[in-house]
Amino acid sequence: MTSLLQTLSCADDYDPNSLHVDRARELILDLLPPVTGHERVFVRQALDRVLAADVISPIDVPSHDNSAMDGWAVRFDDLAAEVETRLRNIGTAFAGRAFDGKVGAGETVRIMTGAILPQGVDCVVVQEVVRVEGDAVIIPPGQRREQNTRRAGEDLQAGRPAIPAGKKLRPAEIGIIASLGIGEVSVRRRVRVALFSTGDELCSIGTPLAPGAVYDSNRYTLWGMLTRLNCEVIDMGVVKDDPASLEAAFREAAGCADAIITSGGVSVGEADFIKQLMTQLGEVAFWKIAMKPGRPMAFGRIQPDGPERPGAWLFGLPGNPVAVMVTFYQFVLPAIQKLAGVDPLKPVPAFPARCTEEMKKGRGRTEFQRGILFQENGEWCVRPTGAQGSGVLRSMAEADCFIVLEAGRDKVGAGDTVNVQLMNGLV
Repeated sequence: MTSLLQTLSCADDYDPNSLHVDRARELILDLLPPVTGHERVFVRQALDRVLAADVISPIDVPSHDNSAMDGWAVRFDDLAAEVETRLRNIGTAFAGRAFDGKVGAGETVRIMTGAILPQGVDCVVVQEVVRVEGDAVIIPPGQRREQNTRRAGEDLQAGRPAIPAGKKLRPAEIGIIASLGIGEVSVRRRVRVALFSTGDELCSIGTPLAPGAVYDSNRYTLWGMLTRLNCEVIDMGVVKDDPASLEAAFREAAGCADAIITSGGVSVGEADFIKQLMTQLGEVAFWKIAMKPGRPMAFGRIQPDGPERPGAWLFGLPGNPVAVMVTFYQFVLPAIQKLAGVDPLKPVPAFPARCTEEMKKGRGRTEFQRGILFQENGEWCVRPTGAQGSGVLRSMAEADCFIVLEAGRDKVGAGDTVNVQLMNGLV
């Protein structure tokens, strides 16, 4: 298998000591291949799964020419261009019960939405503009040929792809599959992610806190984010700051998962062993990113059994709860999408808003402040949630957006324009 460092050394602006956010994300996505393997599932089990093969339409949708509105089915050539046209009503066409006959010159048929267009008809006039006098139907001028009609196959055509492989199946795609009468589809297998937290100070829920200990929240936060991405999550608990224990955990995780996510142990403390073990068991691509929060973040590959084995991709996230979430959404989320085979990848869009409060900012790094978006006098505005420390998880719970402050920017004054990323659907 090609060395990560050999691959990355050829990339422009590659600096393992401090990569800019966009460059780090780009390098990660360039390296990751989609997972292999797929399975067939019932359509109701396919929501949020990634399609492994094109869904080919076995039928035309719609299957017949039909009416898009309730109204009157007419022959356009019967209609006068400048004055009203008087036609004779000869019947009714219902959805699911077609009119049995042909519409001739000077005739019309009452038609319901979805009903098959009778033979000879090429126009539907909406009922609201028509006058009915006995069996006579008066059509106003100004109609258009083929108005309010739907042609067979205009949505989907038999023998052609209805949904391409690589598409994440949302409710709309589930509906399309059902509209074709298809009960099972082939989807990519779920991405398997092993996660564990590191640190002697971490305590599991249900255990009394010892002096200096804290409850481990990161595994629960990561579980929630990974579950939303439809991953198969392997929770390996808390691993103490002990090289032998960490090595055993890495070996186990690399043998069962496509990716490994750790939290803690990637800074420069004496007990931070993640980078050392990554180098020993695989490769470290980079370990610092020019961002806040989340500067100490390691990315690489664990291959304890040699380069001939696939191993697992490793994301060594910081230990602080907010830094975990920010680095996850900026780097791990698109990486999981790439592993899952989602195509194309769509980054979270940013848009401008007026910041209503002053904010401090250090030049040379991208900062992701947590904000609350609102409207004021028809203008989008944003304000920070308050304390922005990387340990203040409440700042994520209260926020609905990231305030993205670019690397070259200094502090923000009240009234300045900033870029924001919506969290809707992420957190």
